[in-house]
Amino acid sequence: MSGTAKESSTAELLGVRTGLVIQELGWDEDVDDTLRVAVEDGLDAEMVEEAVEAVDAVLLWWREDDGDLIDGLVDSLTDLADDGHIWLMTPKVGRPGFVDAAVIQEAALTAGMAVTKGQQVSQDWAASKLVRPKGVPR
Repeated sequence: MSGTAKESSTAELLGVRTGLVIQELGWDEDVDDTLRVAVEDGLDAEMVEEAVEAVDAVLLWWREDDGDLIDGLVDSLTDLADDGHIWLMTPKVGRPGFVDAAVIQEAALTAGMAVTKGQQVSQDWAASKLVRPKGVPR
């Protein structure tokens, strides 16, 4: 048996399903390719880098030295549908590029988002789900 059961459960944790359009930002050689494959398998399509229409979700890979997280989150909102969400992927505690949870919370709030939950999604990466608060005008 291959790792497909674990990969598909990770995709399910992230709410990935056929028909969604997910934009991937912040890709670099250090990302978890197994996780990427699981997401694309769950979509039954590739993630997009340049969106031509509103996307259902953004998968944003972010490391401490990538710059200002607030700017990264605001940029992620550009192509996001009003009811869409961001999966902020950050290195786990103790890994190079780790981003403290307090920094994520503050950046999300400043960017007009709220952190709703976190998931351990791979050996090296954690995911934080960010959404626009309900009832808050854009």
